[in-house]
Amino acid sequence: MASIKPSVPKGTRDFSPAEMAKRNFIFDTIKGVFRKYGYQQIETPAMEKLSTLTGKYGDEGDKLIFKILNNGDFLADGGINESNITADSKRLLPLIAEKALRYDLTVPFARYVVMHQNEIAFPFKRFQVQPVWRADRPQKGRYREFYQCDADVVGSDSLLNEAEFVMIYDEALSKLGLKDFTIKINNRKILSGIAQVIDKNDNIIDLTVAIDKLDKIGLDGVIKELLEKGFTTHDIEQLKPIILLEGTNDAKLASLRDALSESPTGLKGCDEVESVLNYIANCPLRTAKLELDITLARGLNYYTGAIFEVKTNEVAMGSIGGGGRYDDLTGMFGLKGLTGVGISFGADRIYDVMEELKLFPETAGETTRVLICCFDAEGEKYALPLLKRLRDNNISSELYPAGAKIKKQLDYANGKQIPYTIVIGSDEMRSGLLAFKDMNSGVQEKLSAEEIIKRLK
Repeated sequence: MASIKPSVPKGTRDFSPAEMAKRNFIFDTIKGVFRKYGYQQIETPAMEKLSTLTGKYGDEGDKLIFKILNNGDFLADGGINESNITADSKRLLPLIAEKALRYDLTVPFARYVVMHQNEIAFPFKRFQVQPVWRADRPQKGRYREFYQCDADVVGSDSLLNEAEFVMIYDEALSKLGLKDFTIKINNRKILSGIAQVIDKNDNIIDLTVAIDKLDKIGLDGVIKELLEKGFTTHDIEQLKPIILLEGTNDAKLASLRDALSESPTGLKGCDEVESVLNYIANCPLRTAKLELDITLARGLNYYTGAIFEVKTNEVAMGSIGGGGRYDDLTGMFGLKGLTGVGISFGADRIYDVMEELKLFPETAGETTRVLICCFDAEGEKYALPLLKRLRDNNISSELYPAGAKIKKQLDYANGKQIPYTIVIGSDEMRSGLLAFKDMNSGVQEKLSAEEIIKRLK
C-alpha cells in the first residue's frame, strides 16, 4: 500500500508546544481579567443544529457555514430521490445535513441564553474561548478554523457595562505588555443622527461603509464613493466637518451636539458616549488612549448603541479587538427585548503583535522548570523521592530515564528550553549535595535538596 503524505486541511494548522505555551499565556491573561470583572465561562458544542445558524449571518455568511452530513447512509434512508438531487442545493441541504460547525460564538450564546433563561441570573455576564469554523478561502491571516475570545453581558442596558469593557481591554492588553494602543468608541445613534440631519436615512449603510474607509482611502476616496452612491455635493459639504472632527473627546462631542441639534437620536448617542467617558474619568486607564471616532462603523446592521474597536499603534496591524451593543440578541429565538453588549479579543493578531514586539516572557514557553539527570539505575532510584518533593512544591519537573549518556540528557534540557538541571552521581548520593546547573548562564553549584527547592520556588 502506497504511503500517504501527511497534511492538514487547507485553512487549518497545528500548534507546537512552544506556540501553545504562548497562546495559553494570552488566553490565561485575558480569562483572568474577565473573571476579575465577574464574567463566568461557558462552552457550547462545536456543532449546532443547522437551523440554529442559518439566516443569522446574511446570505454570504450562510454560504460559509460548514455543514455536517447526516449519520449513516442517508441515500438509503429514503427521502433522497432523483428530483431532490437535481433540485437546487437549498432544498437538498436539509435532507442530507441537519447539523453544522459553529460559525461564531454569538449565535450559540443567544441560543444558550434562551434555553437556560430560567436558571440564569440576569444580568448574565459570560465569556467564551473556543474555536469557530468558516468555509472561507484561506489566505495569510485568514483561517478556516480559528479561536474567538468573547465576553458579553445580557439583560442590562446600563452604560457601566460599556465602560467596564473599556477597562477590560485596557487591563488585559496592558498585562500582555502592549504599551501604545487606542480604544476607539462610537455610537450607532450618532451615525443615525448624521444620516437624519442630511436627510439620508435610507442611505445610512452607504454612508457608514464609505466613512469607515477614511483611514484606508482618505477623504477624497470617501467623497468619490459617496458621490457614486447618490449623495450630493451639498450633502458632502455638510458631512465634511463631522467626518474630520478633531480635538479632545469633549471638543468632538461639543461639535457633534451642534451638528446634530435637530436629531434627538444623534443627541442621545452623544449622551451615551459622554456617560461612558465620565465613568472612565472616575477609573483612569493604565495604558490605553480612549478616542471618540465617528468614522467607526463595524457591523452596523448588528449594533444599536456603542461600537468599539482596538488598534495597536506599535505595529502595522488591523484591529485587535472590537464589539458593541445590540438590542435584541435573543429575539431570533423567541425571547424578545433582551439587550446586550459584548467585545471580542483578536487572539491571533495579538499573538502576531507580541511576537513582533518580543513581548512574551521567557517563561511563557517554559513547560518544565528542572530536569533531573542520573548515570544509572541507582541514581534513578535516589532521584524519585526528590522528583516527588519538587512536584509537591508545584515545581514542574522531569526525571530523564537512566541509561542515556549525560550529554544526551543535557541536550534534551536545551532542546526543551528547561532552565535548570540536577545531575545525580555516586558523589552526590553519598554527600547529599547535588549538582545544580543554570542552563542559561552555565553556572553550576553543589546544593542540598532543600536549597534547590527554595531556589526554584
